[in-house]
Order: sequence, then structure tokens, then C-alpha cells
Amino acid sequence: MYGNAYRDGAAYKPISAAFASAYYGGESYGGMEILSVSPCASWEICGEDENILRVVLAEEVFPGESAQVRIEYTLTLANVNHRTGVTERAVNLGNFYPVLCACEAGKGFYECEYYADGDPFYSECADYSVTFTVPAGYTAAASGQTISAESGGGKRTYTYALENARDFAVVCGESYEIMQTQADGVHILYYYYDDGEAEKTLALLADCVRYFSEKFGDFPYETYSAVQTGFCFGGMEYPGLSMLSDALTLSDYRYTAVHETAHQWWYAAVGNNELEHAWMDEGLAEYSSYLFFAEREEYGISASARLDAAHTAYNALCSVQSQVFGRADTTMDRKLGAYGGYEYVVIAYDKGMLLFDTLRAALGDRQFFAGLQRYYREYSGGIARPEDLAAAFKNAGASGVIASFTDGTAVL
Repeated sequence: MYGNAYRDGAAYKPISAAFASAYYGGESYGGMEILSVSPCASWEICGEDENILRVVLAEEVFPGESAQVRIEYTLTLANVNHRTGVTERAVNLGNFYPVLCACEAGKGFYECEYYADGDPFYSECADYSVTFTVPAGYTAAASGQTISAESGGGKRTYTYALENARDFAVVCGESYEIMQTQADGVHILYYYYDDGEAEKTLALLADCVRYFSEKFGDFPYETYSAVQTGFCFGGMEYPGLSMLSDALTLSDYRYTAVHETAHQWWYAAVGNNELEHAWMDEGLAEYSSYLFFAEREEYGISASARLDAAHTAYNALCSVQSQVFGRADTTMDRKLGAYGGYEYVVIAYDKGMLLFDTLRAALGDRQFFAGLQRYYREYSGGIARPEDLAAAFKNAGASGVIASFTDGTAVL
């Protein structure tokens, strides 16, 4: 129940004090209230932070069988520029419904606390059929393919379908303009309200889809929507949909669009436990962005400068930690709550990117890209662990490189 992180008194705050300005109108709260669950023997709200809905089914379910449960709930939205909330110009509905916890073999269901740093999400794939109703003047951008859109009675009702996706998100508002195109058979839509170069943004999105499809494998969905909205960070990825912050400079906006699009391969398709191995999807999305800009100089973003900046940030973090604590902790397989905000960015994004650049140098381009294609092919729609990523390269040296980075022994 991710929506409960926004309630007054939440133990795990959705936004750190450093980003308190996300509450643009001052203190604001939301929350998720479960109204009913049926059919079931019983249900309760539990977890470390009222973040878990535990349901005891009416009858036992054995392997190969299924059960259907209806959950009625009310989500109250905070006024906040964040994943879930009423922003200054739109409504962001990320992680807005009770989603089934990932179930690990031999361990059971995994509880996700809502940490302010990183993406505290971990879910398995499902097929979505969604009916979504908004006021008639609203435009909705959603993860799925639009099956129908009907207006009447002052309302507009959309019907969406999305297969093999680990979650579903919607952004809606009254001010949106829409541009669309096709790339490699993918229907690409760009929703915006303040972009003087919207055509170039749409072309960039299409270029990304073509480039990453060629490098890693076919885009996983029939449609892809990118939507400009209020967001206190750069952007946020969901299957088939990316949120792009309206507060970014042109250069950062373009970089974020590429990074979030790369997440359609690394997170949306190939999943991982983002609470414990955030570097897997963030590092790959960063390195995928590096690869794109290295071959697309016309967008005016220097890939080599970005790589140099990652080295500089990493070395600066090590220096500061060594001076303050006597040693630098550069291990990468830590739970999100163990990081400081800046530390998380440097380790998951910057060091993650350096990991894949080092791995590429060690293996050579042919084996490196073959490994990424194999990784995408074998784990698309599933959950990958660090050892699965290493095994995809079919080279003992790959395991050594990855291990040296994750355990902190690599010298950069």
C-alpha cells in the first residue's frame, strides 16, 4: 500500500527534508484507506508502516489454481510534486493501488518500505485491464495501450490494456498537448504543456526506442508514453510510461528522457529488487544513456563528460567518507535505507555506470553486448539477481568484475 507513505505520521517519509520544497503549497498529506476486501476469511492492515494489506483467503489455493479478490479503497492525494500526488499542473498516479508483493522462493512475500531515496519498489509482472474515468476536460497519459476513450455526462472514460508489466501508472491534467509518432512498430506519445521544442523531444524519444531496440532487444510494449509533469527529481519510470519533470533545463530534460526510456528495458522488462540492488537497473539505465549520447552527438550532450563526472563524483565521495569516517563504504548491495541521499546517487547511478563501462572494457564489445541481449531475452518479464546478470555474459571474468564493484574492492 504505497499510498500510505504520504499519510500524516508515516514512519517512512516519501520525501526527504532536502526536497521539502516538493510540497509547493506547504505541508500536505494523503493516504490509502481500505474499504472492503472480498471474498476472504479476513483482512488486516499491517507491516512496519501500515504499508501491507494482509488477506486470508476464503479457501486454500493450491499450485495451478487461482483466486479472485476485490479490493475497494480510497486514495487521498497530497499536494506534492512527486510520484503520487496533485502537482501544480497535473495529477501523478504512480503506485496508486494496492499491488501484490513479490514472492521469493523459500522466503515468501517481500515487504517494501517506502524509502525517500531511490525507488522502493519490487513487484512481479501481471496483465492489466484498466478502466479510468476523469473529468471531461482532462487528458490522461497511461502505461497501457488505449483500447477506447468515451465521453459523456461531463466525464471521459479510458480503457487500457497492458500485458506482462510489473505496475501501471497514469498522469492526467487539463493543459496537455499531444504529439505522436511510430518507431520500430511502437506507438510513441508525448504529452506536454511547456516545451518549445516538442517536436525535437518526440524525435529524441523515437530515436531512443530504435537505438535501444537494436542494442538490447525489441521494445517490450505496443505503446510508450512520455509525459511532462511536476516532479521534484528528474523523472520516474513505469512500464510503458515515463514522467519527466517540468523543472529541468533543456539539456537535463533530454538526458532524463533518454535515461527513463532506457528503464523500459532495465526495470520495466527486466526486473530486480530495487530496494537491495538498485545499481542493477539504475546503473544500466545510466550506461545505456551514455551509449546513446556517445553515438548521437547531435543532441549536444557529451557522453565522455558524463563518464568523467561519474568518476569525479565517486572519487569525491570516497575522499569525504575517508576523511570523516576513516574509510569509504562503496559497497553496492545495500538496502535503500542504508544510504544517504547523495551517496545513493553516486553508488547506484555513477558507480553503476562505471561498473558497466569497466565490464565492457574487460569483455570487449562483442561479448558485452551479446551478454546484455541475452540478459534481456532471458529475464524480460521476470526478476533478475546480480548473479543472473553476471551469468548472462558467459565469462568468468564478468563475475569477478561485478563482484569487485559490489563488494567495494574495485579500485577506480
